[in-house]
Amino acid sequence: MPLKVAPPPRKLPVRGIISLVTLAVALGALYLVLHQPKPVAPPRTQVALAAGAQSLRTKVEQLSAPASDGQPAEPVHITSDEVAAALAQAAGTLPAGGTSTSPATSDEAKAIAAMDGVPTMSEPIVTFEGDQLQGQFVSEVAGKKVYITVKGHLGAKDGYATFEPTEFKVGDLNVPVSLVNDALQKKMLEDRDKLKLPDSVSDVHVENGELVVTKK
Repeated sequence: MPLKVAPPPRKLPVRGIISLVTLAVALGALYLVLHQPKPVAPPRTQVALAAGAQSLRTKVEQLSAPASDGQPAEPVHITSDEVAAALAQAAGTLPAGGTSTSPATSDEAKAIAAMDGVPTMSEPIVTFEGDQLQGQFVSEVAGKKVYITVKGHLGAKDGYATFEPTEFKVGDLNVPVSLVNDALQKKMLEDRDKLKLPDSVSDVHVENGELVVTKK
């Protein structure tokens, strides 16, 4: 009786392997895109925001005040906390007056602790790191929340603010700046009126973790 030889195991076609790898990469990229990234700044209490709003009002008054005769105007340094207060006021999560003298309640403190560093993202988050600005905000694509993080150099030219990105992320996925810079600059050109600096300001840039505003 002839011996039966077992058929050789079927080999997965190379094309099939490539398809599986492509699918795995696509699913991994989708997860990174939709995943909420680590925040660029910790959540702030209403008390901290109110203090930032009060401090910012004082500095805005400095920018509005006329320069002393013969004396060069001192640059105004604005912190991330003060910018956060301005964004909270613009979003309506902090009263326009920014007055809040009561300490944080235990419920508020527990809520912030429970966040474990995850922001509510009710308004954009802006912070300054070294000589760069870092921003984080939520957009919606096909009904899904997408978290955008961008980092770069802030400057001024011909009376308008400029921004040159050095890092761009969608969720936790790093996107080459070269792929998005042209579209970003085009969008900034379309919104150029919003980037016009006050007549009293000659320059803006980030230095030592603060926004430095120079008066004319």
